[in-house]
Amino acid sequence: MTYAPVTPPAVEALTLADVKAHLRLDDGLEDALLASLIRVSRDHLERTTGLCLIAQTWRLYLDSAPEDGVIQILRGPVQAVESLTLYDVSGEELAVPLTGHILDGTARPARLVLKLGPNAARPINGIEIDFIAGFGESGVDVPDALKRAMLMHIARMFAFRGAVSVEDQPADVPPGYDRLIAPFLMRRL
Repeated sequence: MTYAPVTPPAVEALTLADVKAHLRLDDGLEDALLASLIRVSRDHLERTTGLCLIAQTWRLYLDSAPEDGVIQILRGPVQAVESLTLYDVSGEELAVPLTGHILDGTARPARLVLKLGPNAARPINGIEIDFIAGFGESGVDVPDALKRAMLMHIARMFAFRGAVSVEDQPADVPPGYDRLIAPFLMRRL
């Protein structure tokens, strides 16, 4: 099971104005740095939780369909499945109609129930599923606890701006960050 981003989010979960208000900055001297810290903070939060904050398209590669026909999608919340493609032994693609399949996109992990139980003949990455995941199209749709965690994280990275470059962030997460994101973590045994 491999995930690959297809289309990144069109906007960030936090605006530059949100971050500047939190940091009590009035001028635009740090705007470029803050924009990159917003992106780093969102990326870190998404990697840590398995969530997508803003709507974005992903591709899931599978070698074969599970025997029970239920495919778990670990990136979420899943808004929609855009396409389901199978590949035969010669590498020819076969687009499978989405009618008859059932998506439970709000479950953690999300579940796609394949009514037909397709099996691809190609033994590696024989199934591709393109899906849209995220809370919505803008930061308004993102839970406040996650946005608060991001603001705290950005403030910590901003404090480290002279010691740690943006490329090497996140250098640290602030106290309380883990408590804010804990309800959104997917626990696995």
